[in-house]
Amino acid sequence: MPSITTPAASPLQHRAFIAFWFARIASGFGFQMLSVAVGWQIYAITGRAFDLGLIGLVQFVPSLLLALPAGHVADQFERRRIVLFGQVAEWIAIALLAGLSLAHGIHELGILLLVFVIGTAKAFEFPALQSMLPALVPAEVLPRAMAVNASAGQAAMIMGPALGGFLYVAGPGVVYAVCAALYLVSIVLMARLRYAQAPPKREPATLKALFAGVHFIRARTDVLGVISLDLFAVLLGGATALLPIFAKDILHTGPWGLGLLRAAPAAGALLMSLWLARHDMQRRVGMIMFASVAGFGVATLAFALSTALWLSLAALFALGAFDMVSMVIRGALVQLDTPDDMRGRVSAVNAIFINTSNQLGEFESGMLAAWLGAVNATVLGGIGTLVVVALWMAMFPNLRRRQRLHVEAAAREEPAADIL
Repeated sequence: MPSITTPAASPLQHRAFIAFWFARIASGFGFQMLSVAVGWQIYAITGRAFDLGLIGLVQFVPSLLLALPAGHVADQFERRRIVLFGQVAEWIAIALLAGLSLAHGIHELGILLLVFVIGTAKAFEFPALQSMLPALVPAEVLPRAMAVNASAGQAAMIMGPALGGFLYVAGPGVVYAVCAALYLVSIVLMARLRYAQAPPKREPATLKALFAGVHFIRARTDVLGVISLDLFAVLLGGATALLPIFAKDILHTGPWGLGLLRAAPAAGALLMSLWLARHDMQRRVGMIMFASVAGFGVATLAFALSTALWLSLAALFALGAFDMVSMVIRGALVQLDTPDDMRGRVSAVNAIFINTSNQLGEFESGMLAAWLGAVNATVLGGIGTLVVVALWMAMFPNLRRRQRLHVEAAAREEPAADIL
């Protein structure tokens, strides 16, 4: 576990971070409520499960296709303005959803088109938003800031869908109106946020510039190690897509039990993020990260083999907590090892890995469950995660031996070759 120290500084002592954090809370709650309302509304209109998959598709396609251009833009212009433009575009789309729904003039294609607009705006917003965080707090406070920031996302994941479902009783237009109001709060906070960013060095959007983030990650073995570890661990160890099967056929519980199972990982992650926000990781961060991913794999195995609801909830709670520890270490290490003028493009590549692992992880879990059964598929995923940890510890020895998150620039690993 991380060594415990008395915090010398808190990210909440920095006014720019506070504004950023509250903006993230507002937009995070708004987006989670939006996701619930869109799903319910489209299913109510069409009655086809296939159309629910289209909601994910129209968000995934722009996030994948626009990731590299979005990363380039984040390194060329003021990141706060990019986030603002993205959120304003999302707010307009949500306001249109609200107005059309309240006027009963909405249809499936219109909803999907507006969700596509939101997905496109988010594709540009994400790398700029991720790259802003290191500029809001000193480097030594960044891991705590990432934990506090993650707590906002986890709280939104736990409470946002429930709030959206409750408001949906009054109709989807009401949910969209509340979402639009929350996004407006985020826009105002972001517009008033002030922080120091070095003037970006402008360069044309050539293939070399677009793929600079990919080449940078390949040249920095620690960064390559943590990003690829996240990809393969989530790809193999994700069991959340199979929760309905476990709830109904193995744990013999109803929708209320499924709700608890879905909330358990987020609850574990939220509590761990609050703990990490108050404690530093001063040494052996590489081994702590690998141990946390291994813990994620063991918790996946425990969940797969459990036939009791309480044990399954405990396993999922632990799974979320372990994932939060490794996520904070991975995120802080990537940001601290990346120069500011490259953070947008590196964050964009990281976003591709995250989106791919989440989407393909659900597909992989579903395919394996169809072939082997849900329990066997989840057991195989847990074992696969442990195998990946062992392989990555052997393949990235410097990452395994890494002591601290923050390494002075002179001591950082130099690229093995020119990024071309």
